[in-house]
Amino acid sequence: MMLHIFLSFQQSNVGMDGPLVDAEQYPRTDIDIYTVRHARHRIICLQNDHKEMMKEIEENLYALHAEVRRQNSGEQMDVDTNTDHNADKKVKLQPFARVDRVDTGSPAEQAGLVVNDQILEFGSISSVNFQNLQNIAAVVQHSKGQPLNVSVMRSGEEIHLALTPQNWGGKGLLGCNIIPVKNH
Repeated sequence: MMLHIFLSFQQSNVGMDGPLVDAEQYPRTDIDIYTVRHARHRIICLQNDHKEMMKEIEENLYALHAEVRRQNSGEQMDVDTNTDHNADKKVKLQPFARVDRVDTGSPAEQAGLVVNDQILEFGSISSVNFQNLQNIAAVVQHSKGQPLNVSVMRSGEEIHLALTPQNWGGKGLLGCNIIPVKNH
């Protein structure tokens, strides 16, 4: 089905963002508008399903890797994907990045991020699975328009925020600059 939708989009040069009306604002006669709108809706639904599935996979991978690390460190725990792993993460969260700029009016400012916040958790990224800033960039791109759970350490206190990456009047989807912490 998706191949059929893709091929019809290619043939009509309409794509996901192409206009459905001509220059005089009348419906285009060279495309089947109902089919294009239906196909766009189906693709958006599939993209949303994909995002949700990837989020679930990411969370389960995190839980699995955390369990393997616990077992390798000598602790014995059963793997149970239905348990709440947030309690385990709170004990072991370490800063892996720091906010060094927050733009006025940005999504980061609206969420409550401030300069020098030390990031403990950014969506599914934590010190346990953080490799580089590309990890954060990928999470931001995949979460555009969706709130991300962000945990920061500020003045010795852990603070939980909801940050929604989105287009705004400035650069990027967040409106802040994040740098890795040196000891990570």
